Amino acid sequence: MNWDDTRIFLALQREGTLRSAARVAGVDQATVGRRLAALEHALGATLFLRTSEGYVLTPAGENVLRSAEKMERSANELVRQAQGADTRLAGEVKVTTTDTLALEFVIPAISRLHAEHPNVEVRLNTSTQMLNLARREADIAIRNRKPDNPDLIARRLARWPVGLYASPAYLAERGEPTPGDGFAGHDLVMFQSHPTAAIQQTLVGLPTEGGRLAAAVNSSLMLRALIRMGRAIGEVPVPLAERDGLVRIWPDRERTPPYEVWLVTHQDLRHTARIRAMIDKIVEMFEA
Repeated sequence: MNWDDTRIFLALQREGTLRSAARVAGVDQATVGRRLAALEHALGATLFLRTSEGYVLTPAGENVLRSAEKMERSANELVRQAQGADTRLAGEVKVTTTDTLALEFVIPAISRLHAEHPNVEVRLNTSTQMLNLARREADIAIRNRKPDNPDLIARRLARWPVGLYASPAYLAERGEPTPGDGFAGHDLVMFQSHPTAAIQQTLVGLPTEGGRLAAAVNSSLMLRALIRMGRAIGEVPVPLAERDGLVRIWPDRERTPPYEVWLVTHQDLRHTARIRAMIDKIVEMFEA
């Protein structure tokens, strides 16, 4: 097995379709199909079953998977160690974060970095999906929870209380909810990490059975937009709500736990000059 065929095999195993595997691997669908056929011919075994739900590993494919993952770990380690000794302030840096943190902090940091080091190219991914730093899907991740992987270095950038907020227009029209009545007569917006995930049933620790759910969103940026528009009330980290000019309801109540922001990178990359420069600019923006 060569590495090019192996990474195609792994992409197909993880994504399940030729189209998704091609997108992840950065090639076209025909190349994925051709590489898979060549690999199966070289090994003399069928590695995938083509089903109505996508590509599924055969028993032979399951055996190949273990070796492929071992090859991937070795290849990624080799690249990380080479990059870790790279002192050039040039090249690509892959950053992943949420849309809110990107707009408020990361994009301004990229602007500062580009002004000082124009040969550093930042690839920014904004989603709630957790990319894998060990697989080099990203060099820097800004997340709201600390990872437990000992190979990753994590630095806490912020720890914000989370309060209940509404727009001035909403409060002028609807007034504040009454504590203890389950938000009766009020419209609510809540965060839902995934379409199939359960929607939280409390706001700042109080049950919401009397309220009406206006929207469940998987983006805190969209949640804040709905609150700013005067459509609903919801939970927002205090510094972000203050930036939006929102009014805090019941200032003595907070969500538990608070909202934390962690900057994460792989230990092999901590001395790479361009990655270090990007980290420094992100830290500057949070400290500011």
